[in-house]
Amino acid sequence: MTIVNLGILAHVDAGKTSLTERLLHAAGVIDEVGSVDAGSTQTDTLELERRRGITIRAAVVSFAIGDVTVNLIDTPGHPDFIAEVERSLGVLDGVVLVVSAVEGVQAQTRVLMRALRRLRIPTLLFINKIDRRGADPDRVLADIARRLTPDIVAMGAVRDASYRPFGPSDSAFTDRLVDLLTEHDDALLADCVNHPPGYARLRAELAAQTARGLVHPVFAGSAVTGAGVETLMSGIAELLPPATADGPLRGTVFKVERGPAGEKIAYVRMFAGTVRVRDRLTLPDGSAAKVTALSVVGAGPRDSVTAGEIATVRGLAGIRVGDAIGSAGDLSPQFAPPSLETVIVPRRATDLGALHAALTDLAEQDPLINLRQDDTRHEIAVSLYGEVQKEVIQATLAEEYGLEVSFQETTTVCVERPVGTGASVDPIGADGNPFRAGVGLSVSPLPAGSGVTFGLDIELGSLPMAFIRAVEQSARRTLRQGLRGWQVTDCAVVLTHSGYVPPPPYGWSSVSSSASDFRWLTPLVLMAALRAAGTRVCEPVHRFEAEIPADTIGVVLPALARLGAVAYEHEARGAVLRLDGELPAASVHELRRRLPALTRGEAALDTTFDHYRPVQGSPPTRPRTDANPLDRRHYLLHVRRGASPGGLGQATVPPE
Repeated sequence: MTIVNLGILAHVDAGKTSLTERLLHAAGVIDEVGSVDAGSTQTDTLELERRRGITIRAAVVSFAIGDVTVNLIDTPGHPDFIAEVERSLGVLDGVVLVVSAVEGVQAQTRVLMRALRRLRIPTLLFINKIDRRGADPDRVLADIARRLTPDIVAMGAVRDASYRPFGPSDSAFTDRLVDLLTEHDDALLADCVNHPPGYARLRAELAAQTARGLVHPVFAGSAVTGAGVETLMSGIAELLPPATADGPLRGTVFKVERGPAGEKIAYVRMFAGTVRVRDRLTLPDGSAAKVTALSVVGAGPRDSVTAGEIATVRGLAGIRVGDAIGSAGDLSPQFAPPSLETVIVPRRATDLGALHAALTDLAEQDPLINLRQDDTRHEIAVSLYGEVQKEVIQATLAEEYGLEVSFQETTTVCVERPVGTGASVDPIGADGNPFRAGVGLSVSPLPAGSGVTFGLDIELGSLPMAFIRAVEQSARRTLRQGLRGWQVTDCAVVLTHSGYVPPPPYGWSSVSSSASDFRWLTPLVLMAALRAAGTRVCEPVHRFEAEIPADTIGVVLPALARLGAVAYEHEARGAVLRLDGELPAASVHELRRRLPALTRGEAALDTTFDHYRPVQGSPPTRPRTDANPLDRRHYLLHVRRGASPGGLGQATVPPE
């Protein structure tokens, strides 16, 4: 059985969900093509999705192209829901990236293509909406080559809203294939010197280089009329690599939802091995769970699932999005985390507990909303990508949980980065250390985008692995709030010193060290090391792309400057001027509010996160929600009272 796990990606409104509908219709899965506007599509199943006409949650459907089974994952196009795309990328064998023949390459298109090229995910491009007024496939093709990648080849020609695929008799096409493919294959180039390769070999080489993410065939057509869709389907079957399987049991959870009885349903992509009903699986947190039911997408309930398949798994109560089944895969993030935060306030104060429970459910589906509860202020905050996501959360809470809520002002989420190296040690038995543990840690900066790494500089075997894991887990939790309350990133944490009280020969005793001793001591040591290193607060910066009437440039540029934006690229297209630049994330909402009035309502604006930069002037702070390990006396007082700072767990602390 040949399986291709395919993702459909696009900027919002490029026609991604409509293309999914057309593919399902062409494959005979549905009798009638659904409409996004009418709310009748197969993959937009949420009432909110149907009402708003946008995809919010990734959905999986299956169809066949000949003897190839395609599991198609339809992902959101709106940048506020990029987290759904994030979770899908790691489970795909290939992608169709949809670009509008009218709007062309847009900000989100570039973000997606950068991630796809970085991951070397095989990618076909589909220029959609060739039947629409204003469509210009040739301009868009040139735009793709200039702004996304030059390693493309057009697989056909558009004439009068119809699509004709190229074949062996199209000499310009075969010449382009030779030029493109020989750039990446010296052996093919050498062969071409003596005798031109045949068309069959060129197609085979095109499939091989597409599978390696080196080249990107470009198709065109219309999801509405069906033009070019059959050719695209042939390209999916021929040019995208099938799922492969090797090694021990390995799978990734990319989606979690709740069933009618509230039970968790995990969507798992199997990479290797087999999972059977009644198997006991070890989850990343160390707990074990028994599989109670399996269902393969497109095939229904099964007793087992194997490599290449996508299945729903029941019985894994502790599972979370991003968790690995079996040996871990590469779960590193490909997009920036949310750069906005807002406090959610229930209309009725008595609903605070219910609101926390509801948001906890939503955080299972989208961990990047980063639920933060401040018990001192009785506030609950969530992280967001944008205002549309805020509106969706508000509607979801009202419709699914019966909770009416409002939002406080949206604020920007900064990060902290170490500026130097710092170290601290709390030896076991030292004055002021009430824990049966000794910990020494160093903190040093890493290049931007590195995240947090944890390493060891202690003698191997000098500390039980359970205690090392406790130190690492506690360190990562502690870094969620740095010296000024922001998450600390791009740093290396190294365990440099350790000490513990071993159990007596006959087993554990009350005077032996436990993992909780290390969990409680680590925040004190780590924050002392971080204070010695110092941190710099950095704010998120977005890249923007705006299309404005050319005659409004005189009023738009000063407005951009007042918002802290910098425009560094202009391109005139007749009476329209395209501006590229960057601006602080804190100014994005205000720019969206002002731009229509400055441009007679004719502007189009796209923004995407680009990088973090040091804050100029006095750095902002964020109130802490933990027991504040920066204040040793306050922290230990909380520990003795049985508090649980940052979710580190309970511990019994002996008196000094």
